[in-house]
Amino acid sequence: MSVLDLEHLAVDLPVEGRLRRVIHDVTLSIAQGEAVGVVGESGAGKSMTSRAVLRLLPHGATVEGEVRFEGRSVMAMDRTALRDYRLSDVAMIFQDPRAHINPVRTVGDFLVEALVERGDAKADALRVVTALLGVVGISDPQRRVKQYPHELSGGMLQRVMIASALAIEPKLLLADEPTTALDVTTQSDVMVSLDTQRRERGLAMLFVTHDLELAAAVCDRIAVMYAGFLVEDIPASQLHRGVQHPYTAGLLASRPSPTVRERRLFAIAGRPLSAYEVGDGCGFASRCAFANDRCRSERPALRVVGASRVACHRSEELSGQLSSHNIREATHD
Repeated sequence: MSVLDLEHLAVDLPVEGRLRRVIHDVTLSIAQGEAVGVVGESGAGKSMTSRAVLRLLPHGATVEGEVRFEGRSVMAMDRTALRDYRLSDVAMIFQDPRAHINPVRTVGDFLVEALVERGDAKADALRVVTALLGVVGISDPQRRVKQYPHELSGGMLQRVMIASALAIEPKLLLADEPTTALDVTTQSDVMVSLDTQRRERGLAMLFVTHDLELAAAVCDRIAVMYAGFLVEDIPASQLHRGVQHPYTAGLLASRPSPTVRERRLFAIAGRPLSAYEVGDGCGFASRCAFANDRCRSERPALRVVGASRVACHRSEELSGQLSSHNIREATHD
């Protein structure tokens, strides 16, 4: 049985007095010990999808479809069940630790909060989290738990966030762009720490990121989102040789290459659409070099093509043609 199942998840948010759709259709499963990376441009719905898993949605949001944790409906949980779910089963690592750690409380107070809330003695909880700080690579943890957030660097604070997530011994980790605010060297150190702990503990992970290469390095599968839709779900091992959707291929082509010398970087034509702007057809059709009339009028369903699940009418026809070189050539034409 999967740890997490999203079934045709759709989310509407209240904007200026009316509901606007920010997620159209996401169907995704994560097994025990599996890591799935969710990638796509800003506004694709990545972070909102991860927040829906915790039911951390803005007031007035409406949800269609289903979010299931080990077979249980998260959307049907009452307040007590939802509290237990958040304190024991699933933990979230946020993008900016300084925005989520109370600046007037010590690091130790922040780390023990969830454990004390669920009934652990504070002294026992403090011993657990102090040991965890050492596990995630923070030196002198006995001193760090007495310090305040402003006394720690961004990289150390993100490690504190990882320790807080691991402290409740969850079965599922939600990592929402956990390295975006860090420099490259610190990003690498933090991701090594996170990935090591995930593997050692056999945790499932939903990893939200803009960095396609990073997702491929630490995840088993890559879920690509565009304008509120899941457009491709592909094994990470197939990312550079078996892409089935033009958008995924375009993201790969946009990456700078250490071996290919070009005058300017490739960019996908047009601008990213918000989910509420999508019409009846494929959301990516207005930017796709391969789109035809059917693409513009009929929304593609997610189906199995090769090793992927893909939402594209022309996947079989384009199979083997979606290399970075071909994408660049088609776009220039």
